[in-house]
Amino acid sequence: MKLNPIISSLLETDLYKFSMGQAIYHQYPSYKTNWTFKCRNPGIAFSPAMVEEIREQVKHYCSLRFTDEELSYLGSIDWLHEDYIDHLQIWRPRFEDITISENADCGLSIEAYGTWLNTSMYEIPLLAIVNEVYFRMAYNYDELFSQYKTKLSQKVDWLLTGKYNIGIFSEFGLRRRLSAEAQELAVRSLCENNGKYKDSKCVGTSNVYLAMKYGVTPVGTMAHEFVMCVGQGNPMYNPAYSNKLAMEAWTKEYGVLNGTYLTDTIGDKATMLDMGYTYSICFSGVRHDSGDPYAWGEAWVEHFSKFYEKYKDERVNPKTKTLLFSDSLDFERASALYSHFKDRAKVAFGIGTYIANDTDVPPLNIVMKVTECNGRPVAKLSNDLGKTMCKDGEYVDYLKKTIDWRLNHE
Repeated sequence: MKLNPIISSLLETDLYKFSMGQAIYHQYPSYKTNWTFKCRNPGIAFSPAMVEEIREQVKHYCSLRFTDEELSYLGSIDWLHEDYIDHLQIWRPRFEDITISENADCGLSIEAYGTWLNTSMYEIPLLAIVNEVYFRMAYNYDELFSQYKTKLSQKVDWLLTGKYNIGIFSEFGLRRRLSAEAQELAVRSLCENNGKYKDSKCVGTSNVYLAMKYGVTPVGTMAHEFVMCVGQGNPMYNPAYSNKLAMEAWTKEYGVLNGTYLTDTIGDKATMLDMGYTYSICFSGVRHDSGDPYAWGEAWVEHFSKFYEKYKDERVNPKTKTLLFSDSLDFERASALYSHFKDRAKVAFGIGTYIANDTDVPPLNIVMKVTECNGRPVAKLSNDLGKTMCKDGEYVDYLKKTIDWRLNHE
């Protein structure tokens, strides 16, 4: 490796990898998945030297193991069970599951294949490695970091002066951070000023390692992969019911704990069909990740209000539910959303790239998505067609047809 190790701990991943991981361990240990890397930025090219550095960094990541201190920390999280912690004690990343090579598209190809239990854990560290290698090798990193520190200081000042008031928010930037030191500086700077902001509070980070290090809250529930694999990985089930299957599995695992539901995997309308009165009680809130955030928030306030008006049950009162926004946010957008919804629901934000990689150069828009489960294609449709990622266009057409049929007949 030419650079220092980018990933220094197996805790250096997003919390939802552990919440999903436990459900996979208990309910889907034999599922197998394929994952594919994609860079959405036009004109980006990874050099052969970058590809080689990424390969060496991934080898280093695969040499890591959970320490006793890290396992003890995970064991302190209420909803993680002892048997899953025991599994993590012997778990290791497998370099043989991952293929890294050059290609003619952006210069970099990454594929991962193996049990879902393993491959799910690779996504976030691999993306963090790719991102940091690129910015350290494509630019003068010291200049970028200087720009980053200036912009971060300005963000803290904006919250201190009340230029932007965004209520509860968390740092969500691990996968697209400028660097490990940049993300750590952000978490430290934003959280140490809590109590001084006008009407904002940084409650924590999705990065479990930094949450442990700084004694802040690790934040996260589930990702699209859970709905995709649970709902589309078994040919016995109609994929238009992906959310119903995912909700059943999640509440089987956690009951009413750990309950913010990601709504857009196959579109919010399909999700609302399955989140009836019972699941509206079980889930403490919903997360936005695509589409118009105002229309989304209004629709979900109306959804919970419908049950509240019918049953007069405070457990479905929209004022008790969290609307968690996490799509391409900055403080200006978050402040406007907070002002719009704060009197009708609990409002929270997960803010990633804007906090963890804001410099004078454009950030990378990179993803690593599950594209097959158990040898079958799976797809995320979301509310933005540009976010759809699947290797089989025929399957995407089939999935859309099943959803459309259901929406038009129920």
